[in-house]
Amino acid sequence: MSVFGIFTNKKQSDVASEAYMALFSLQHRGQQSCGIAVNDDGVIKSYRDMGLVPETFNPELLASKLGLGNMAIGHVEYSKYANGSRSDAQPLVVRHIKGTMALASSGTLVNVPELREELELNGAIFHSSTDAEIISHVIIKERLNAKSIEAAVEQAMHRLKGSYSLIIMSPQKLIAARDPEGIHPLCMGQLGDDVVFASESCAFDSIGATFVRDIKPGEIVIVDQDGVRSIESHCGSKGHICVFEYVYTARPDSVIEGASVHDARRRAGAFMALESPCQADVVIGVPDSGLDAALGFAQQSGIPYGVGFIKNRYIGRTFILPTQKQREDAVRIKLNVLKATVAGKRVVMVDDSIVRGTTSANIIRMLREAGATEVHVRISSPPFINPCYYGTDIDSKDKLIACKMSIDEIRQKIGADSLGYLSLEGVKKIAHCSTNCEFCTACFDGIYPAGVPSQKENKYDKFNYHINEKR
Repeated sequence: MSVFGIFTNKKQSDVASEAYMALFSLQHRGQQSCGIAVNDDGVIKSYRDMGLVPETFNPELLASKLGLGNMAIGHVEYSKYANGSRSDAQPLVVRHIKGTMALASSGTLVNVPELREELELNGAIFHSSTDAEIISHVIIKERLNAKSIEAAVEQAMHRLKGSYSLIIMSPQKLIAARDPEGIHPLCMGQLGDDVVFASESCAFDSIGATFVRDIKPGEIVIVDQDGVRSIESHCGSKGHICVFEYVYTARPDSVIEGASVHDARRRAGAFMALESPCQADVVIGVPDSGLDAALGFAQQSGIPYGVGFIKNRYIGRTFILPTQKQREDAVRIKLNVLKATVAGKRVVMVDDSIVRGTTSANIIRMLREAGATEVHVRISSPPFINPCYYGTDIDSKDKLIACKMSIDEIRQKIGADSLGYLSLEGVKKIAHCSTNCEFCTACFDGIYPAGVPSQKENKYDKFNYHINEKR
């Protein structure tokens, strides 16, 4: 999931096109649905649908459905369900007694069942299965008594547990807020005199904006015609940025918490070469997030780096597809082995992770069919032994291969000659963050900085899953 927002004092600006370009660059964070909302002097129009950004929007639609304005927010999403629905797409636009609010959210709350039950018992009606709708209800409830929308957001954050990066648009203000642990990234930039927010700094590059700074964990930033100001009553935590942002999620050309994602992945590869050396003829990376780590492994080990795979650029990220069959089908048409690189050679194949094991087994089989004499697998993260509750699609323990098998059993399962993972100590050293923030490594060590879901049953979640399975 990813969010974007832009504010300009110039009325009747083409902010929808800026949002479109930014979302295009953030497409790697969500490929199931997308949406844009535009504010034109207090009147908010929106359009959202299932599909990729270029499939959903075109210049004619941007002009006819959204038009011009002085603010816009956007969102890209992936769903944990096999068949997402348009009602789950964001941004949400909510009209209430105090006005209109549009909201885009990235992340996952851990207290969804409690909040939803409380809201429903007080008469709230829900149209989606998203955390964003719950967040909007909580903010609106606080807005009834708060003196401003930012005061309502400040009060609402006392109720929200888990990870979230929010972009909120009222008739007069654009607001960005990040959870107190800062688990997922959110940053601010400048486009001339305009203010922009995004989940990753690569979005700023795509529209010609300049990176200004990261939003602090717990910070609320407000932009209106009077300028930029912030509320820091929820600040104070050192922050726990998700280390998987550096391993896989973020684009390599982004900078998160002062650390280059590309450099972090290269360092991960170098650490792997020190921790799990091997004798080989060539090092290759699995596109895309394995490429930088493979380069680091090659540089540290002295083994030549080679291009081992040709990627079909029209296939999205298989990790965030909702079903195993979709992931397996996508791999077959996503990658093709470059035989000239691997035939007759001992190969080190570097990838970012092994979650279920089936994808790795398929790729290794392709390398052997292309003539590789040995395949040594190196993974630039530790084994996944815990689910993620904060928005990264790490499955339940019963679907994590590292919870069922030893490393050698996994090696045999995927058909590798050797298998090495980056250590937990190593992954914590891959990024030198300027703010000295700590990392969330819960999927590797079970330490959850923002808490875990209670045992209270999420009845709606089960209902939604049943509905989608029937489709």
